[in-house]
Amino acid sequence: MSRSSIELERRSGDSRPVSVPQSVPNAPDIPDGGYGWVVVFGCAVLGWWFVGTSYSWGIIQAALVKQGVSSPSTLSFVGSSTVACISGLAVVNTRVIRFLGARRTALLGISLIGIGEVLSSFATSNIGALFVTAGAITGIGTSLCFMVVSIIPSQYFNRRRGLANGIVYAGGGIGGAVNSFAIDSLIRSLGPAWTFRIIGLVTLLTGIPAAWLVKERTTIRTTGFIEWSFFHDLRFIFLFLAGALGTFPLFVPPFFLPLYSASLNLSPSTGAGLVAGFNFSSALGRLACGFASDLIGPVNVLFLALLLTALSMLAIWPVSTSLTPLVLFVVINGAANGGFFSTMPTVVGAVFGPARVSVAMGMIVTGWVGGYLMGAPIAGYLLAAYGGTDSTLSAYHPAMFYAGSMAMGAAGLVSLLRFKTSTSIFTKV
Repeated sequence: MSRSSIELERRSGDSRPVSVPQSVPNAPDIPDGGYGWVVVFGCAVLGWWFVGTSYSWGIIQAALVKQGVSSPSTLSFVGSSTVACISGLAVVNTRVIRFLGARRTALLGISLIGIGEVLSSFATSNIGALFVTAGAITGIGTSLCFMVVSIIPSQYFNRRRGLANGIVYAGGGIGGAVNSFAIDSLIRSLGPAWTFRIIGLVTLLTGIPAAWLVKERTTIRTTGFIEWSFFHDLRFIFLFLAGALGTFPLFVPPFFLPLYSASLNLSPSTGAGLVAGFNFSSALGRLACGFASDLIGPVNVLFLALLLTALSMLAIWPVSTSLTPLVLFVVINGAANGGFFSTMPTVVGAVFGPARVSVAMGMIVTGWVGGYLMGAPIAGYLLAAYGGTDSTLSAYHPAMFYAGSMAMGAAGLVSLLRFKTSTSIFTKV
């Protein structure tokens, strides 16, 4: 317990611990740079692979659907199970980082991602095996890397925390853009099996050196798997529920853009280009939202990101019956989508302090398991129920409206968090 907490207890005459912001007393000791930039670079490379590969799943999914491996809804379940591991193992992974350290956790995570990709190359005709390789093995590695890059940069930055997180997650967006073109080219030239194999090997060759650069600045405090006192704070409840709802729509566009573009009679390369554009916009959104968080406050930026996600899905995607409006949707939704991921760790750090960010982030990310696991598959089931990919474009509308409505609900919850913190519209929160 900090000295300020003890003093507050003595003044109040209450024997219970009093929660005080941890960021203020620690702020002078945070370097706001130095080796932190090396850590940011290492985390950005990790993000290149675990974010970029996850967001490129739609291209592989379209190729496997074409080969008749399984339906879009089932294959989207494979991609969803990968990212669902992020939330399902979040609380456990905070303990893993404490036990192994950030560097060894990152090394383990990126190794599992690469190994899972290589093993997937031998499972491209078996949907059950893909759930194990591309789903579970790659997913566990993804979850470890995600927690490392969400926690460690905050130890090195205070004023520039939003920018640092933005750079880290921008690496994932750029990785997704490059990977989209690379995966499409590899599939057309060599097929899905060799695509998995090559991506896995390159992940290992570049990711392991990057993971070696990552190390924690201070010991990560984990008093338990769950800190139940957080649920006595309305701000935490609003943020927890916002994340739980807001993750449902996030993977619907990248997973289904290739199929949607095919329904517009566009070429597979155009579909891959749209996914690449989505990921590149996501990278710009992650960077811009990180910078904006330092200027106007991370909670304000998170609200705007979720609002743009909702409006683009409800108002632009349903009327995108040609390439031009579809590109507009890709740019806006991609930027807002990326803003969610880069802003959330900054919000958690700003609201609960860097000393508690690991436990708070682990608990909040655990709430994302439903959206990660079922968000895209629900869209796939809705698409199948209303006619499937061989039907008219209107068959996609229920999935679009479902995703947009979930994003709007999340934006509403963040607005409650924002006004719970400050009722002044122009306050930096």
